[in-house]
Amino acid sequence: MSKQELPQHINQLSHEIIGCAIEVHKQLGPGLLESVYEAALCHELDLADIPYQQQVSFQGEYKGKPLPIQRIDLIVADQIILELKSTRAVEDAHLAQLVSYLLLTDKPLGLLINFNAPTIQKGLHRRINSRASSLHP
Repeated sequence: MSKQELPQHINQLSHEIIGCAIEVHKQLGPGLLESVYEAALCHELDLADIPYQQQVSFQGEYKGKPLPIQRIDLIVADQIILELKSTRAVEDAHLAQLVSYLLLTDKPLGLLINFNAPTIQKGLHRRINSRASSLHP
């Protein structure tokens, strides 16, 4: 994953998503279950008229062999994967999961948002999939 620049519309969408997450965190604070934050964030995305899919099942493959079905918390505008957490600390395994989801789905951007952080800025992790086909016209 490189620090490649993303298209402006993806950066703008990312900014809007983060704004929705900040609003949820501002209203609810830290300490609740991940499912509560997911429901509230979906409501904020609806209010902002941002399209998304929730609890998306997908099946990657390895050398032509299907892998077990995985589930992604949210995919926004078919471009950005959101992995939501409500945990004391984000582990390397959480970030590795997000990177794997990006590679297996060919999405250009992933955001891991830990709602248990004191602020969203401290709980936000951004990963770019420099291999995504949408980044290479």
